[in-house]
This record gives sequence, C-alpha cells and structure tokens, in this order.
Amino acid sequence: MPELPEVETVMRGLRVRLDGRRLVKVTQRRANLRFPFPDNFAQRLTGRRVESLSRRAKYILMQLDDGQVLLCHLGMSGRMVIIDAQDLKDGASRWEKHDHVIFETDLGDEIRFNDARRFGAMDLIDGAQLEEHKLLRGIGPEPLSNAFNGPELARRLEGKRSPIKAALLDQKVVAGLGNIYVCEALHIAGLSPKRQAYTVQGQRAEKLVAAIRDVLGRAIEAGGSSLRDYVQADGELGYFQHDWVVYGREGESCRRCAADSGGKNEVPIKRLVQSNRSTFYCARCQR
Repeated sequence: MPELPEVETVMRGLRVRLDGRRLVKVTQRRANLRFPFPDNFAQRLTGRRVESLSRRAKYILMQLDDGQVLLCHLGMSGRMVIIDAQDLKDGASRWEKHDHVIFETDLGDEIRFNDARRFGAMDLIDGAQLEEHKLLRGIGPEPLSNAFNGPELARRLEGKRSPIKAALLDQKVVAGLGNIYVCEALHIAGLSPKRQAYTVQGQRAEKLVAAIRDVLGRAIEAGGSSLRDYVQADGELGYFQHDWVVYGREGESCRRCAADSGGKNEVPIKRLVQSNRSTFYCARCQR
C-alpha cells in the first residue's frame, strides 16, 4: 500500500495538472470502491474548479470552488494516471477495465483513477467539516510539519506499552507512516522495533523525529518506493527502494555495522513479524 512519500508524490504530480483547472466532465463507471460513492458523485464534481490539492496522512485532498473537498485514498493498487490532451488527440488508448473514475479538465487532459483491487476510496466532504470526517478524525500530526517534534512525539508515546514499531504505525500518534519507512527510520535512529514505546523519550524521541523526517524527505525526493502497482501520476516509477538500508534485506549485512568496523563486522539484517507485518532490523546497532 502506498505510504506517505508515494501519496505526496502522486499529489504533487496531480497538482501540476489540476490546480486552477475546471472539471468539465467526470465519469463514474461503477457504484463503489471500498465504500459506495456519494450520491450524485459525478454530477456534483462536473463543472467545479479545483482550487488546490494537498495531502493529509495517506489521503489526497482536492479543494473545490464550491467549498467541497474530494478525498481520495489510493488503497493497495489505486493509481492516478494522467493522459495528456495531445495524446488523446493522437489516439491514446481508451479506458481500461479498472479505470473507475475519469476526470476531464478544461485543457482536455484526462486523470484516470485505476484500481484493480478496489480497496481505494473517494468521498465528497463539506470543507468546514473536513477534520471531523470519519477517515480523518483524530489523526496525529504530519511528520514533516512543525507540529511534529521530539517533545510532541514523546508526549504521544507516554504510557504506551506496545512496541515502538506498532506505535508509529498508529495514525493517531503520527500521520501517514507505514511499514517500510518506520523500519527505515528506526534503523537510522538506532532504536529496536521491539523497544516499548513509552521508553522513547528525551534524546531518543528527538533522534527518532529527525530520522523520520530524513527518510521521508529522501523518499519524496526519489519519487517514493515502487512496490507492486505503485507508480507516480506521470507513470514513472519511484526509486527509493534502491536506498533501503533494512527493509526487505533479511540476511544481508547491516551497512552501518559494516562501515563502523571497516567491513570486518558482518551483522545480518533480521526479520520478525509484528502485528502480521514483516519488520526488518539490525539486532546489534538497534537497541
């Protein structure tokens, strides 16, 4: 499932084509994705101008000129595919089987929401009620915002007896983090994924916040990590998977331990299962 960097990358790609554009035609090709579409979904979007696009946690938010907000979640296999107006004129391929919603802009471009597994979701929300929506209510601070810092993370972890890995995946603690980037951030911070969350205070919390910011920033710059169906809105693949230091590297040497010992200390990356998800870590340098 796309995590924060992938969703941010898709949102930025859409922003280039949709900011200030009018949706002259919206086609809805099925009644539901993970949830049913709102009543009169396509009609309510047709003719609306896109004021701005943003991201909250793993959700793309499209602000419209009538005060509504289109919320989109990519799910496990959802993709926003941009088809250029000129390509359409030149005979670009018509809609595919899993193109479920098609947005046509006043420039003639098409943005197609393709979702083979149909675990994605779309909803139309009154902008004034956005933070109270059932999917957004209670979500924690954005990890790249000023609201996310060492003291705030420490406060949110106080009293939590769950492993720090599980705590960071809780969207009420911090928004948008997923399995890949939590594994990577914990390695950078030198914290074991098995450490109880409440012990991450003071300098540990400061180091972890810096590690989360670092790994997310580099992943966004690289266009995210390409897993299974994920591609950027322009069709390009992300490249951050080439920079993973622990995720998916079970049995391979920990690069930090090897570097610290001048290549003499070959410590294998381990894998364990936490909450039905694979966790990758180094038992030597993560404590």
